[in-house]
Amino acid sequence: MILILGAMEGEITAFRHALENGEDRDPQVLKSRAGSELIIGELEGVPVALARAGVGKAMSALSAQSMIEVLERRGYEIRAILFTGLAGALNPQYEIGDTVFSLDCVQHDLDAVSLGIPRGTVPYTGYRFLVADPRLLAAAETYHPGEGTVRFGRILTGDQFINRRDDPTLAYLREELAGDAAEMEGAAVALCAAVNRIPFLLIRTISDRADGSAAVNFTQFLPVASENSLRAVCGILTALSAELR
Repeated sequence: MILILGAMEGEITAFRHALENGEDRDPQVLKSRAGSELIIGELEGVPVALARAGVGKAMSALSAQSMIEVLERRGYEIRAILFTGLAGALNPQYEIGDTVFSLDCVQHDLDAVSLGIPRGTVPYTGYRFLVADPRLLAAAETYHPGEGTVRFGRILTGDQFINRRDDPTLAYLREELAGDAAEMEGAAVALCAAVNRIPFLLIRTISDRADGSAAVNFTQFLPVASENSLRAVCGILTALSAELR
């Protein structure tokens, strides 16, 4: 079973349609204690569970943990978590429409530096840069999008919508943390996956340049990103289908 998550409904709409219109036209629906709806079905012949996790680090991590527990109680083995949706570009080489697969990710607003702890580190743990699963990354290398460029980079997560990446107070995003894209959930869900020892990969479509232009691009890119994410995920599942079935 692959758990596929997106923060907002618009980011997973294409997945929902694919499951509802697939061979199993009446997919099973489960409810988590956190109120999330899990749709159980198949993509590319691989069993998947699809859900909206909610916006922001706390809500998405809470939802992810709740969904893991629901699926495991039902006897499902979660083989991987794929988190998908939109992101803003921090790397100036990234363009709107590019697909970003996370090499790793980190919570950029987790700041205990005054205690001598490096930025992004969960205090008194070894969790900082959370590395994506190498098998999932290898499968992602087979993806060829219809538009845009495939990127492999570092995704930064924080409870801020970054729209002024050139602000001097945000210089640490690139200079210290070497971030390539910014969003609001991925590293929190990745931490949940790491604690539960579940392989993960973040898949983001660049919707804006984190420079104040997001108001238009964000809305316009929801359906585009959802379709792009579906194609990317299906490519990964196809590449790994023999071992995931």
